[in-house]
Amino acid sequence: MRRLATFIRNIGLAAAGLVAFGAGAAAAQTAPHTLLGIDCNAPAVWHCPDADCPSAQITQEGTTVEMKSRRPFFLDCPKDYHPGEKVNVVLALHGAGSYGNWQRNYFPAIDVKDKYRLVIITPNSPTRVWSEADDEYLHNLVDLVVGTLGKENVERFILAGHSQGGLTSNRIICTDYFKDKVDVRISLSGGRVGPTTPAGRGFGAGTTPVYKSGGPPPPAAPPRAFPPAGAGPAGGACDYSFIFSNGEYESIPAATSPLADKFGCAAREQLPDIIDPKAGYVWDSSRQDPGTDGWGHYPKSGRTQVFDFPHCKDGRVVADFVKMQKGHTEGYEPNVTDAIIGMAVKAKGGKIAKGAWSPPPPPPPPRGLFGD
Repeated sequence: MRRLATFIRNIGLAAAGLVAFGAGAAAAQTAPHTLLGIDCNAPAVWHCPDADCPSAQITQEGTTVEMKSRRPFFLDCPKDYHPGEKVNVVLALHGAGSYGNWQRNYFPAIDVKDKYRLVIITPNSPTRVWSEADDEYLHNLVDLVVGTLGKENVERFILAGHSQGGLTSNRIICTDYFKDKVDVRISLSGGRVGPTTPAGRGFGAGTTPVYKSGGPPPPAAPPRAFPPAGAGPAGGACDYSFIFSNGEYESIPAATSPLADKFGCAAREQLPDIIDPKAGYVWDSSRQDPGTDGWGHYPKSGRTQVFDFPHCKDGRVVADFVKMQKGHTEGYEPNVTDAIIGMAVKAKGGKIAKGAWSPPPPPPPPRGLFGD
């Protein structure tokens, strides 16, 4: 009789434990201020210090995994995020030879994610050079994140890229997948839509960048030319706002823009300079023996010229930012980063919310304790 009573008591304790476990799991799944398991209120992981960011930190590829490809990526979300909140989504592509975390710290939108309610996706190419082989991975990431946020909650989708990542953004932006999603393209030294004048200051040193990894260079990326005049509409067969930025020692943007013409913008105006007493976080330490002005030196304080094509129709934005006395790889300073993102979130948005796109189906419900 005593054994039976003990057995019944143990069954009751086990059942109570299962109930508590289930409640705990449910609480974890609905924990406040989380997105796909990321605690939006926690400090951004692998954020560089103000100086001397170590290589082991720069080469990190992310703490979240895209389960179809099993490839890692970084996901950053604004403090106090809650389901149903209106947000701006940024997909940020690194340059050739680089890593996701170099990109996160080169153009540190993570520092203004709370101010502008940004959800930032920063992926990695396993070959460190973007190609068509990576397109499905990028599609999967956008499907996953936007499907979780709810497309009706995405105010703007911003496609950003540095160097070959900027050229890749130009390649993919008007593809069937992205053409009804991207509201704003930010090209960071990745190819302006429209003419520029080369600065002739030693850009690239003739080889593929290695960045701050110290490892061997990746395979050289084939050059991607923009469509020649008359081959199609400027910037491709879709509409988007366009913000271009590069260093003065790379090239100087022309005072005209075919996208500004397309959107009926007024003549280019120069806005007040942006002053940055604080330097950026990263640079390319592999090219400093010696360095070149065009490729870039160590981070330092900065001054950026801003050129805007005002009064574009339909709420479009077209603008150029020129970082004075800078090249291709000095990390972006805080004030110019803030200004570029601030301009992007003022542009016309809503493509994803209004487009003919639907999120992936929800995951199947969890199976019962005994597999039923």
